[in-house]
Amino acid sequence: MSFDVAVQLTRGDARIGAAFQTGAGVTVLFGRSGVGKTTVLNMVAGLIRPDKGHARVNGRTLYDRNAAVDLPPERRRAGYVFQETRLFPHRRVRANLLYGAEDEARLAETAAMLDIAHLLDRWPRTLSGGEARRVAIGRALLSDPEFLLLDEPLASLDAARADEVMRALERLRDGTRLPMLLVTHDPAEAERLGNHVVRL
Repeated sequence: MSFDVAVQLTRGDARIGAAFQTGAGVTVLFGRSGVGKTTVLNMVAGLIRPDKGHARVNGRTLYDRNAAVDLPPERRRAGYVFQETRLFPHRRVRANLLYGAEDEARLAETAAMLDIAHLLDRWPRTLSGGEARRVAIGRALLSDPEFLLLDEPLASLDAARADEVMRALERLRDGTRLPMLLVTHDPAEAERLGNHVVRL
């Protein structure tokens, strides 16, 4: 099993949360905008503390209110790809990819998988939206995570750039055993990428 999550957060009159157990591959959190998908992702990442529940990945407990377990984000071993790429503008692509990297030897393999090897000497400002998104995914992978969190990875991309990123994510899904939790409101994206779809 990859993800075993049951988290809930109350904000005013609103309750935000989800409960799911899924196997290997890509788990998609799917639903309309504003339903709380990113909040659930942030609870798994440790960026928001739930009011109750638990979050486990591959049997490892990240948060359990009843057992008083609440690992800080830096100990959860998550690779997080935000909606904004958040690349360092003063660092070339190679330096962005290797920022916080655990294993520099994996750079060539990761760059090939994401089709960004030809971009290594470029500045972030010269990248297309799809290229920048793939670099952000590569940087998350090179931090040697135990799982990957992706918040709307195709947001704000035109059809061609979105397809580039989609194909890179398919290669990542099919070529690694890394559990992934992906947020989207697009049913086509959920159907194409998801091994498991959780509707919020």
